[in-house]
Amino acid sequence: MAKVMTKSQVVSHLADKTGLQKKATASFLEELVGLAAKECKTNGQFVIPGLGKAVKAQSKARLGRNPQTGETIQIPARTRVKFRFAKAFKDSVVPPKKRARGAA
Repeated sequence: MAKVMTKSQVVSHLADKTGLQKKATASFLEELVGLAAKECKTNGQFVIPGLGKAVKAQSKARLGRNPQTGETIQIPARTRVKFRFAKAFKDSVVPPKKRARGAA
């Protein structure tokens, strides 16, 4: 499995591609993350066109099981953040399969 890029590697790559200084690129990335968090908290979602959107979602309370004791426990409802990738992004990473002609 390939190694995941670190934040500094992402900043270096973006700085090289855009011609901006690393410091400006790093502050842009920090501001983007801060804006995404603020918008998700207040509006429930944040969209990055071409990449996807972060959505605040509510999970329901449910029953679970303690794996050590086998005891049934109540897991409370909570708010989660989910990221849904844009179709164009997904298709660029994993091309969609072509449909077979004449298939019913």
